[in-house]
Amino acid sequence: MKKILFVGAEAMPFSATGGLGDVLGSLPAALAATGDVDVRVVLPLYDALSNEWRRQLKAEAVFTVPLSWRRQYCGVYSLVKDGVTYYFIDNEYYFKRQGLYGFFDDGERYAFFCMAVLEMLAKLNYFPDILHAHDWQAALSVVYLNCLYRQRPGYGSIRTLFTIHNIEYQGKYDFSILGDVFALGENEHTLMEYDGCINLMKAAIECADRVSTVSPRYAEEILTAEYAHGLEGILRRNREKLSGILNGIDYVYYDPQHDAGIAKTFTVRSLHNKAQNKLALQRETELPEREDVPMLAVISRLASHKGLDLVTECISRIVRENDVQLVVLGKGEAKYEFFFTDLQQRFPDKVRALITYDRDLSKRIYAAADIFLMPSKSEPCGLAQMIASRYGAIPVVRETGGLYDSIKPYWVEGKTVHGNGFTFANYSSYELAERTEAALAVWQDPEARKTLLTRILKTDFSWSASAERYLELYRSL
Repeated sequence: MKKILFVGAEAMPFSATGGLGDVLGSLPAALAATGDVDVRVVLPLYDALSNEWRRQLKAEAVFTVPLSWRRQYCGVYSLVKDGVTYYFIDNEYYFKRQGLYGFFDDGERYAFFCMAVLEMLAKLNYFPDILHAHDWQAALSVVYLNCLYRQRPGYGSIRTLFTIHNIEYQGKYDFSILGDVFALGENEHTLMEYDGCINLMKAAIECADRVSTVSPRYAEEILTAEYAHGLEGILRRNREKLSGILNGIDYVYYDPQHDAGIAKTFTVRSLHNKAQNKLALQRETELPEREDVPMLAVISRLASHKGLDLVTECISRIVRENDVQLVVLGKGEAKYEFFFTDLQQRFPDKVRALITYDRDLSKRIYAAADIFLMPSKSEPCGLAQMIASRYGAIPVVRETGGLYDSIKPYWVEGKTVHGNGFTFANYSSYELAERTEAALAVWQDPEARKTLLTRILKTDFSWSASAERYLELYRSL
């Protein structure tokens, strides 16, 4: 049985901030369920790990990690969940903090983490067939393996896969810390250098045996300057080892049939129950309780690249001219927080701006929503459109990245219905508005609505298909 080790900075349900955590919390379990691979995951032991999980930790090893002139304590703990062994790298100096990222010494923190992962392999006498590293925080595990560990017993045959979840965040640092922080020398200068600075993601792309990203469309997009944030040249040079595999979502956590966190569970056969979730959210947010009014929803970080500028250009007119309700959940740029708060004040019976991050509330909104807006400028994969679909909301998305791969345009040919949502190509508020109003028209037609929602709820966004594609990629290694 092949041994796969995931290296990443976060994973649900232990410590997570976004999509990377969702993937590392669900893909390993899906792979393990195939019975074809032994899957393990290694993470930092953050202060955020709850006591519920800490009580299950088993001590595995204690050793010292060399990082340049430093000699740092490292403890390794483990627990097993859903057939997957999770290892946690313990060092309170680096990881006992409020929050996961955003600290001045993040470069040093994740350099320590990556070096500790490689030291751990020998200490546990566990050498994977494939080391699968995720995003810039894990990039140095691939670099250190190639540059510092290849000649050591056990390390020589390890193959590497590096997955880019979001190419915008690359791990860029000044060259003055190449030796002092990253424990690398002049021999690695060319490898680490890009555009005048250290670029950890660039180095991992160069070192890895294969490179993947989180949707086929995004794998094409990041070969262009528009999407690659400066790395298009490196990726084009390595395009033969680049592929894209669409993420899935956790069908146990996101399950409208058994979700105790929503007001009324439902399935494709009991779609009428979905309306009870809308009435419950209307009561919760003090909107008028009306089953017959379509509810639009936005659940997003409030940022321009999420398409919020398109939404703000057209949503006032849509709300004013249509019998609708709008619920927005998210935090972000001040101008968008102000816009939606002001929109609520102007339309108090139609709009609710919930300027917060609340995972449980997000599921209640998914279950209540009739139409879900996600007009991103770029979206490596996107999970929200899949979650919304899973809970029976009609997605309206822009054709980019994983949105293009997961949502196909709705149209009717005779008695044949195609697609599972509404899509538009150009980055245009006019097109967003037109597709939103088209979705509203379908929702207002009970027969067309039922037909489309049945297709949406039957679309498979689970990890099963994606897990098989990862297995194929591992086999190719």
